[in-house]
Amino acid sequence: MARIGNIDVGDFPLLLAPMEDVSDPPFRALCKEQGADVVYTEFISSEGLIRDAAKSTMKLDIYEKERPVGIQIFGAELDSMLKSIEIVEKSNPDIIDINFGCPVKKVVSKGAGAGILKDIDLMVSLTEAMVKHTNLPITVKTRLGWDNDSIRIVEVAERLQDVGCKAISIHGRTRVQMYKGEANWAPIAEVKNNPRMHIPVFGNGDVDTPEKAVEMRDDYGLDGAMIGRASIGYPWFFREVKHYFETGHHLAPPTMLERLDAARRHLQMAIDWKGEKLGVFETRRHYTNYFKGIPHFKEYRMKMVTSDDAADVFVAFDEVERDFSDFQFA
Repeated sequence: MARIGNIDVGDFPLLLAPMEDVSDPPFRALCKEQGADVVYTEFISSEGLIRDAAKSTMKLDIYEKERPVGIQIFGAELDSMLKSIEIVEKSNPDIIDINFGCPVKKVVSKGAGAGILKDIDLMVSLTEAMVKHTNLPITVKTRLGWDNDSIRIVEVAERLQDVGCKAISIHGRTRVQMYKGEANWAPIAEVKNNPRMHIPVFGNGDVDTPEKAVEMRDDYGLDGAMIGRASIGYPWFFREVKHYFETGHHLAPPTMLERLDAARRHLQMAIDWKGEKLGVFETRRHYTNYFKGIPHFKEYRMKMVTSDDAADVFVAFDEVERDFSDFQFA
């Protein structure tokens, strides 16, 4: 049974990864319904929070039905990170997560995200100061290292634990790899097998089938799996993994009507939360996976991803229901 601080997150929990422009409240709600045990917000800039930037503060919106929910923040300046904790606490999350893993250049160039992997001492001292600044459990998401020559993740994880980090999620790639190649879970297992480690160690990277989740649990011995890209446009991934855990069999894929219901609700929740323009724009990336596998679908998908008018997108959903309601997904 894994625990993050005093929060019981179950036996081998499935966590929704913090993904920019993906892990917003509408999508988190859908993933929670389908079995995600812990969900995280999109990563939030500490500098943006203390400047009261609208895009950053909007990401603090969390809802009771999401719990346990973690708010993830990134930054490299101690003062800003501590001030941002005080702002985050007002949203009353269950967990505060520090992003020490984002590989994107604009984040890394400021020494934040995976950029801090070049300065492990700063990474540890920032974490320690944040732990001391709040009563909420502090967790960390990071990568194996900056590059293959600087992988010290066993030592890094132990040091983070020793200053009070309550759980660590590790993406099985270096910063230099970005998202290329295969994730390497072996160093994550080394972290877990370190006899001094007693906090949960969650694996991240390439968990895109139920079998891989089982492999992460049984062969690598990790405490849980953080799911990222496999869930985009496919919140059912969580229930499929859990069904496979329980039965050893694959769950039938969601029906066309289930997919349409999710797509409609997703779009409507997004519009309600962030307005029509952003709501329409930021749900587009999900439609490819919502309707993946349907032949001769390009015309319908183009309507969904090119119109700025929500009404047009809802009409496209209606046309899909009219023309493909009997389609059987493999």
